[in-house]
Amino acid sequence: MRLMKINIKEANDQFIEFELSDANYEFANALRRIIMTSIPIFAIDTVTFYENSSPMFDEYIAHRIGLIPIKTPKNAKEGEEILFHLEAEGPKTVYSSDLISTDQEVVVANQKIPIIKLGENQRLRLDGKAIIGYAKTHAKFQAAYVTYNAKDDKTFSFYVETFGQMKPKDILVKALDILYDQAAEFAKELK
Repeated sequence: MRLMKINIKEANDQFIEFELSDANYEFANALRRIIMTSIPIFAIDTVTFYENSSPMFDEYIAHRIGLIPIKTPKNAKEGEEILFHLEAEGPKTVYSSDLISTDQEVVVANQKIPIIKLGENQRLRLDGKAIIGYAKTHAKFQAAYVTYNAKDDKTFSFYVETFGQMKPKDILVKALDILYDQAAEFAKELK
């Protein structure tokens, strides 16, 4: 049995391009699906409004806030909750940078995402609770965009682009760990 090989072509904090060789379509697709749906990621799941005198409904603002990528440390565990607070008064544009976290490691990944524009004397005051989740339950938990192309029946070129929650290499390592654990669990069940 030949071992699969990964050859990293290019990588930075936003994306990683690599070639997977001595593999098959089933493994390549399983890796792609795990990266897209099974990486545990923080996202704001619950928003409590204390004041909203803007022209937008609470639900609309909560939905926008929920889609803001949140940095997720490698050691983050399921069940953890991080609180974010936002307080703003117009006239101003409220950005993702206005969401203040209770944890210095778990912060918004992009500071310049507009949430809402407040007019004169309009106020917004809220708390958001971030939890660990998976993209198979909601897109706000998706860690990366991933594609692959088959060069031949055993060689695949992958492109993984992160939304900022984790570094691409960390996402790849996490996906491979998950795939290994799932295969080990399946083998155990077969016995």
